[in-house]
Amino acid sequence: MLFSAPLQKSSKKIMLLGSGELGKEVAIEAQRLGIEVVAVDRYKHAPAHLVANRSYVVDMQNREEVLKIIRKEKPDFILPEIEAISIDALFDAENEGFCVIPNAEAVNKTMNRKNIRRFASEELGIKTSGYHFVSTYEEMCTAADDLGFPCVIKPVMSSSGHGQSIARSPFDLEASWEIAKEARGDASELIVEEFIRFDYEITLLTARNGSETVFCEPIGHIQKDGDYIFSWQPMEMSKKALKRSRDIAQKITDGLGGRGLFGVELFISGDDVYFSEVSPRPHDTGLVTLITQSQSEFALHVRAVLGLPLGFTFYGEGASAAFKSSVESQAPVLDIEEKVFGDNSYVRVFGKPEAHVGRRMAVVLVFDKVKKALKKAEKLVSKIADA
Repeated sequence: MLFSAPLQKSSKKIMLLGSGELGKEVAIEAQRLGIEVVAVDRYKHAPAHLVANRSYVVDMQNREEVLKIIRKEKPDFILPEIEAISIDALFDAENEGFCVIPNAEAVNKTMNRKNIRRFASEELGIKTSGYHFVSTYEEMCTAADDLGFPCVIKPVMSSSGHGQSIARSPFDLEASWEIAKEARGDASELIVEEFIRFDYEITLLTARNGSETVFCEPIGHIQKDGDYIFSWQPMEMSKKALKRSRDIAQKITDGLGGRGLFGVELFISGDDVYFSEVSPRPHDTGLVTLITQSQSEFALHVRAVLGLPLGFTFYGEGASAAFKSSVESQAPVLDIEEKVFGDNSYVRVFGKPEAHVGRRMAVVLVFDKVKKALKKAEKLVSKIADA
């Protein structure tokens, strides 16, 4: 494969549709290979904007605005990095000969819980929790009664756990309805899911380049309000559960096709494995790979997109802890104690131009045995504060 420098006629060019902290790391890895990076998002100075060769601010759900930028830049690869994108623009771009990663239909399936759940369960025969799709409060109540309590309620289309809640009794349904309807994205349809009494949940990062598929060590994580706060690698699990997890990840990613890295989310109960969701892009829980692997999930994503070999070394165990803002600010500043920067720990500041309560602003990474790493990560993230 030929490599050049950015901003040349011979340059390879990727376009990021979505330029948050995960897109920023993808851009950095692409720059390391001399790939020209164009970062697009709905707001100015998004994290990936800060490290890209060029950046644009557009309405990401406006078909014509997105297409205009694609046609202007003519990227070799289009990498959707968020769910809130005009899927019609991606299909149009693909029909015009542009390469969407992994492909427009895979993005369409995975950005909508209804599409991916039916694809996994009804077309591929993958084991999932029971579910119903509903559009009205009355339908939601009927579905909850059918599946039993507790049950999980969330919008068909949302990101980072927004709008998700657990209804533990009929008395919680009204609150769950309001939470779902206040989520960002399209909340016109909800999914009501059977609550799986799982032992733990994992993210299995799965990369495919068209000729091979590789799996990272399973990542355990803790969520709050549907959004990750801690992750660690590897998650200790039985050989049987790990094999079943890889089989499911292989089946779902083969079914979706294309190239790139996928974050496959799974529930584990003993040796039983249930499919939950899949993201056709790097996963927030995979930030831990910045310290545990020779090729992070972001580097693997870029390699897979380019069709390069996917080999990597797992350095060892580690953990991550997300720092979330507790303030509203148009010019956020983080006060980070020096002890966060240790021999086996460091922090990544995302550089977001605005802070909102609950918004992820940085991540602490620790390299150590999982139990020690988690304990230390929790302690160190408490040493970060909004200034």
